[in-house]
Amino acid sequence: MKKHYRYLIFPLFFLLLFAENILADGFIVIDRPFPRSEQRPINPFPLVVKFHHVNVKIKGETAVTFIDQEFYNPTTRRLEGIYIFPVPKGAVINKFSMFINGEETEAELLDAKKARKIYEDIVRRQLDPAILEYEGLDIFKARIFPIEPHSIKRVKISYNEILQKDNGTIEYIYPLNTEKFSSKPLNDVVINVDIKNKSIIKNIYCASHKVDIIRKGNYQALVSYEERNVKPDTDFKLYYNTDRSKFGITLLTYRKSGEDGYFFLSANPGLITSEKINEKDITFALDVSGSMAGEKLKQAQKALLFCIENLNKGDRFQIIRFSTDAEALFKRLRNVDEKSQKKAREFINDLKAIGGTNIDEALKLSLKAKTDKSRPHMVIFITDGKPTIGITDEDTLVKSIKSVNISNTRIFTFGIGYEINTHLLDKITGLTKAYRTYISPKEDIEKKISNFYSKVQSPILTNINISFGSNIKVFKRYPRDLPDLFSGSSLVILGLYKGKGKTKITLSGKIKEKIHNYNYDVHFTTNDSKNDFIPPLWAARRIGYLLDQIRLHGEDKELIDEITELARNHGIITPYTSFLILEDERKRVSVRELNDDHQTLGGIAPNAPVLTAKSKKEYYNMKKKSGKGSIQASEEFQALNKAENSAQTRQGNSRLNYRNNKGRIVNINKQIKNIQGRAIYNTGKYWVDSRLQYEKINKVVRIQFGSKKYFNLLRKNLLSAKFLALGKNVKFIINDTSYEIFE
Repeated sequence: MKKHYRYLIFPLFFLLLFAENILADGFIVIDRPFPRSEQRPINPFPLVVKFHHVNVKIKGETAVTFIDQEFYNPTTRRLEGIYIFPVPKGAVINKFSMFINGEETEAELLDAKKARKIYEDIVRRQLDPAILEYEGLDIFKARIFPIEPHSIKRVKISYNEILQKDNGTIEYIYPLNTEKFSSKPLNDVVINVDIKNKSIIKNIYCASHKVDIIRKGNYQALVSYEERNVKPDTDFKLYYNTDRSKFGITLLTYRKSGEDGYFFLSANPGLITSEKINEKDITFALDVSGSMAGEKLKQAQKALLFCIENLNKGDRFQIIRFSTDAEALFKRLRNVDEKSQKKAREFINDLKAIGGTNIDEALKLSLKAKTDKSRPHMVIFITDGKPTIGITDEDTLVKSIKSVNISNTRIFTFGIGYEINTHLLDKITGLTKAYRTYISPKEDIEKKISNFYSKVQSPILTNINISFGSNIKVFKRYPRDLPDLFSGSSLVILGLYKGKGKTKITLSGKIKEKIHNYNYDVHFTTNDSKNDFIPPLWAARRIGYLLDQIRLHGEDKELIDEITELARNHGIITPYTSFLILEDERKRVSVRELNDDHQTLGGIAPNAPVLTAKSKKEYYNMKKKSGKGSIQASEEFQALNKAENSAQTRQGNSRLNYRNNKGRIVNINKQIKNIQGRAIYNTGKYWVDSRLQYEKINKVVRIQFGSKKYFNLLRKNLLSAKFLALGKNVKFIINDTSYEIFE
């Protein structure tokens, strides 16, 4: 094998085969799907990816990535192809292994100029522009022959890279955006990252996927992502930093010249020893009305017993049972000791379900339990019904709680079943800067409550505030009211900013009854579009907040217009936002305010009449105060408002399937791509840039797919490559010029 791997860098994609689509990391272009003697037209097709495993070893700012891929030829034909592995400049390939008939395959490195010729030849021959995703990169190339019928080919590659650092935060990216290349879901996708550093690792954050993070002391952490039968469509993005201060701070920014910037801020305490944990006061209030009888009460009792057994040393606690009236176990909050825990167990085991639901008295009694303002106090409030005794009007009840809650107690609500007033519980959590949780009839009450308690068991920093230097103005920040920071969790803030340059961030909060301030020197950029995951995350949080305002307080045209624009521009498509976009585009087209060809979801609507009706029904169901639809909306809006990765921005995604005019089941979110900070929609006829609806256009250029002008555009403007890679019919804007690519 040729030894020029030292010129290479960086990630792969899942193994892929060119066809109407491509499949994965490196990919294989089928040159001759039939024996050389047969003069028949080329008709390539994708192989099946059996598994794709990635193991990453990070030491300091250096990463070694090991990829193990296996693909399968499901046909009865012997195939010949070229394996291509696109890489950014600067990497070092350590090893490439692919064996044909027992012999290791020879491979060579092609620079970007030679790579472009191969890409353009493939586009011309295969009539598929998807490979242009890799325009501007070098490529690693190997001939593969024969690929026997029903045979398996396995590829192993490893490479070194120096990781980028931004505001003290180290970034690792593994390209996992392979959905558009896959004809079938990938059987097995695994990414394991082992991070080691000589300095203490504080903040670890994955912007793209839900991951498990296990800390192995202060200097090592394991991050893992695993999924089966999936079509990945988002690159894997991992960030971490090391910090000698008590809290690790990650600041990332995104800004286009002349526009407001977006920022992402994360604070994490890292590993915390028990002596650094705040002692807390906690009150458990459990509904024991008649409707809780049976299995619900049994599970709630088990959950409470778990919480009592896992109270921290130095904590104080109270238990309140309520039905027609409310009764407290102790006269006042009691210290955790063997005697108080024994009495609590007896109290919990003796609970019986009978009577009505006096939420008013229960909450007042819970809040009055707090006497020491220097200690954090939280209430775990569990109910399965609407208020039937005492104050029953939700707005009056919320005002009453506000007047009593002079110590800023957090009230975490748990609603069991569907017959509850979600508006009441959600207003309570919103007022007290806490979270709401709903438990459906089929869910495990004990598991859900105990899992939640484990997360809030150990408060680290309470009464948090964050301030920025005078040269930076921050606005539309989410969460609006900062929650407490608990051991094992992180505080993630997204917002907009004006200003630029170096500045100071001050994180302040209460630890062990004293206010502490932590200062960090950071830099806000004037023009940097690298972190393009930030705008959609911020938009999701803003949309979640605005939808909640409409749901709880009624519709407002300005709010609806803002949600519609944000959702369309950033691709935050849920059953609720899709209805608003469809309605907006239908009205604007009918009065000729919008060009029919510039519609986004409106362009998809003719192929999905059932989906339009479903979205309308869900939008109006969200306004109900109880029932399954109300609970579903509450959970999804809260999840949007807390979104920390791209997967969490797709709330209600499973309900966005529709059958297109070809009879295939399609998901709307699979018809949307985010490129350079905005959403592009596949309407069936064209891929349509959302910015066509509002950005000023001074020039319109029509270019035929595969023509000389087509490749000239690619060479002169590298920014066009991502758009051209979408397909043969694309409409997009670069600067003030609108381009229309057509077959």
